[in-house]
Amino acid sequence: MQFLQMMEKVAGKLAPGRAPAFTEVHVVKALETLGTEEPVGRIRLSKTLGLGEGETRTLVRHLRNEDVVEVSRTGIVLSDLGEKIFSDLRSNLSEALEVPESSLTVGPHNVAVLIKNVADSVKYGLEQRDAAIRAGAWGATTLIFRNDRLTMPGVSKDVFQNIQPIHSMLVAKLKPEENDVILIGSADDKRTAEFAAKTAALKLLRSKSG
Repeated sequence: MQFLQMMEKVAGKLAPGRAPAFTEVHVVKALETLGTEEPVGRIRLSKTLGLGEGETRTLVRHLRNEDVVEVSRTGIVLSDLGEKIFSDLRSNLSEALEVPESSLTVGPHNVAVLIKNVADSVKYGLEQRDAAIRAGAWGATTLIFRNDRLTMPGVSKDVFQNIQPIHSMLVAKLKPEENDVILIGSADDKRTAEFAAKTAALKLLRSKSG
């Protein structure tokens, strides 16, 4: 996947022993922001990413070095290559969707993302939960779409029995297809929940590409 290769390069070490202050998920969020809101100024990008202006400047420089973005007085925009990489990203990973707190989730703020065709890489959802926790979340809920229904791996009962409107919302908004996976990150705040869900999603996408 082209976007995974770019992301690893941009979030790689600046020098031996020195890693950038931003993560791969910051790179993904920057790509998404520029893909939907361009041109974007550094200050607004900094606020969206939750990074300092210096860190954001470094991230933009890395993106520029990979010919992903172009910078001018009007702001930062995706290059032609950047547009292709953003399209590749969006064909594998959906936009984030806020989800109401329910018996399905484990925190006050919950954000879902859909990952295309990675159900075979999911065992019981523990790997995704652990990846989300390492990213600062309370946890993550993993759902697999098969036979026109979202189910939780390793659970035979219908986890949506008393919360059918949430199932309907997830299907209507994220439009899953057979063997797609929906991950819901749960945290104290929306950004952490979103970043945690995407951290776990990237882990799944790597298992698919590998």
